[in-house]
Amino acid sequence: MKQLKQHYLLGIFLAVSIFASCKKNDRSITEPEQPTAERKGLYVLCEGLFNANNTSLAYYNYADKQLTTDRFMAVNNRGLGDTGNDIKVHGSKMYIVVNGSSTLEVVNPQTGESIKKIDLKNNGAARQPRYIIFNKNKAFVSNFDGTVAVLDTASLAIEQYIKVGRNPEQMAISNGKLYVANSGGLDYPDYDNTVSVIDLNTLKEIKKITVVENPRALAADQYGDVYVLSTGNYAEVKSSLATIDSKTDEVKTQVEFTGGTMVISGDLAYIPASGGKLKVFNVKTEKIETENFISDGTKITTTYGVAIDDLTGEVFVTDAKNYTTGGEVFCFDDTGKKKYSINVGINPNKVVFINK
Repeated sequence: MKQLKQHYLLGIFLAVSIFASCKKNDRSITEPEQPTAERKGLYVLCEGLFNANNTSLAYYNYADKQLTTDRFMAVNNRGLGDTGNDIKVHGSKMYIVVNGSSTLEVVNPQTGESIKKIDLKNNGAARQPRYIIFNKNKAFVSNFDGTVAVLDTASLAIEQYIKVGRNPEQMAISNGKLYVANSGGLDYPDYDNTVSVIDLNTLKEIKKITVVENPRALAADQYGDVYVLSTGNYAEVKSSLATIDSKTDEVKTQVEFTGGTMVISGDLAYIPASGGKLKVFNVKTEKIETENFISDGTKITTTYGVAIDDLTGEVFVTDAKNYTTGGEVFCFDDTGKKKYSINVGINPNKVVFINK
């Protein structure tokens, strides 16, 4: 993503104090078609601007077609903090990773009410959490301080920290193991180039796999492969896609490939691409299905994130626009035709779906 790339290359983030309004129905909506009955609505995590303390959590209610631009603020009378980086629903709870504030916010997804705010610090020093993933009753949070936090989802207590590589980013689970992308992104130009493998039974690192420099995005398919998107060094080392066989933990293939993140649904992996496009890669054939999923000419300024609703087949693409003003979320049907869009906060990066 452009914002992180600037952080790696320049060592600073853009810091602009813009505080988004959080009242209901204050942004325009193009009305959607009626979604399936299983879904109640969706949340959009908008990371805001680094050091601006303006992360927001938009909520769109399918039943009454109402948009709340910052439901967390409206319900809890406080903001989420600085730079919301990841959000996922697991069981009856929703987990929001806030990187700049070094916190993990646990929320009731039905109401938006905070259940617990967990500080992720080491003797007062920020660990800078990045992403979260789940296995049974455990949550795993990657932290830029070179650790993965292990959280019990019942007690909401941090049980331990597992040491991995430098500045770990995304994670994936396959074949009873947790894979962690060690980017080394804060050590430009001396990036890391490994993926840590953690045994989920022992919660110990058992191997490091070498890939191209600056691995950041991971995704696992249903066939036992783990895909690693590496950004390279933004110069002579080009971006790449590595495929790891989770049975052997060996790299099967590694090819030059551009992409910042990857979301897999069934046999298809969706990858935001430059020029407002959404690339589709078939994990079964291991070939590009299409260079742009969007088939109706809908214009997106900056493809920033993607989410797939496996119940409806809808594909959601977030548009960061110019990275400093409000963004937009587009909903497409499974043929790539736009159904509707909603205008949300600054730098929308994640969408999650809530059941009735």
